Amino acid sequence: MLKSQNPSIRTFELKEECGINNLPNQVMAKAISDGFVFNILCVGETACGKSSLLDSLFNTRLDSTPSTHDVSRVFLRKNTYDLFEREIRLKLTIVETAGFGDQINKDDSFKVIGDFIDSQFQSYLDEELKIKRNISNYHDTRIHVCLYFINPTGHSLKALDLVTMKHLDNKVNIIPVIAKADTISKTELQRFKQNILNELNTAGVKIYRFPTDDETLAEENLKANNLLPMAVVGSNESVKVGNQYVRARQYPWGVVQVENENHCDFKKLRDSLIEKNMLDLIETTHSKHYEMFRRLCLTGLGMADNIDGKNMSISDTLDLKRNELKNELEQREAQLKETFIQKVKDKESDLKETEKQIHDQLTNIKKQYKDQKDKLDEKWRMLDQEIAFFEQRKRATNVETMKKNTKKK
Repeated sequence: MLKSQNPSIRTFELKEECGINNLPNQVMAKAISDGFVFNILCVGETACGKSSLLDSLFNTRLDSTPSTHDVSRVFLRKNTYDLFEREIRLKLTIVETAGFGDQINKDDSFKVIGDFIDSQFQSYLDEELKIKRNISNYHDTRIHVCLYFINPTGHSLKALDLVTMKHLDNKVNIIPVIAKADTISKTELQRFKQNILNELNTAGVKIYRFPTDDETLAEENLKANNLLPMAVVGSNESVKVGNQYVRARQYPWGVVQVENENHCDFKKLRDSLIEKNMLDLIETTHSKHYEMFRRLCLTGLGMADNIDGKNMSISDTLDLKRNELKNELEQREAQLKETFIQKVKDKESDLKETEKQIHDQLTNIKKQYKDQKDKLDEKWRMLDQEIAFFEQRKRATNVETMKKNTKKK
């Protein structure tokens, strides 16, 4: 029996095999059966060689649509491919920028890219938080690496490049590459690389570094890190060099071979990116960038592992938030009820005041009507008296007239 570092766990060295040593083979068989997923984001200005480099990386002709410089806004093109190499299947998703850097106002150019990366994280988080989820069959579209293409100016980075990489460095693994590196001399290229690294360090931009903790890869990855940003050349053409055809670019002054390490860093990029560190890029995306996004989202929803010094599980946190929400709703309901009652009282008071005003107006109208009626009755009585007096005088006059006529006769 071996001595365990943890006294609560007993460790045994099995004298006879029981099949545990076959677990790596089971993992490998399942991985081969399920296949692998890898997602690449290519950011760079129009016609900087993104599509050509991707074709060269995977030794095939991927679908790509050339972009023009008159695009009014930045957008992303997304294509997914199933690649097979021997028995290994790779579901490869390529996302390329279109119109990047072509606008006069470039303030929002980088936001479209950052929002896209966040949306892929959000989709995965939504699937992860479902009650009935199916992560094993879910097509993971989270971006595992961003190849940032830098135009070979030979001087320094553009402001847009610095702002974009600073915006993306906490969302994705960034590997900067100098596109079309065959357009500048080796001396200018080395100076350009150093200028880029200085500017990135000054701006606090964190680029991806190939891991050196694995002894089998430490030396190769250290060499690759020293080459960053890698100077690359892509080509879809095959040129005959000696007795064989190779991917290259033919110029009047000679041939630039894509996979010749004396001509560019393409081979080192492909070996480091695909052959040696693809799994690390996938794991770093999940354990670092996605984990930070997930933490921020859950924290924004009020979730926390520790509240007031007390460790909380998800169920405890949900119960706490449910109680807080219930209390908040009850308080809100009480406030609304109190406000409603107060409004009803105010309305009743207004109605009573209005009723009093109407009653006073009605009383005043009745009084005015009575006064006018009394005046009219008085006038009517006086008129009756005048009529009676007139009739009396008329009769008296008629009597006198009759008497005078009688005497004359």
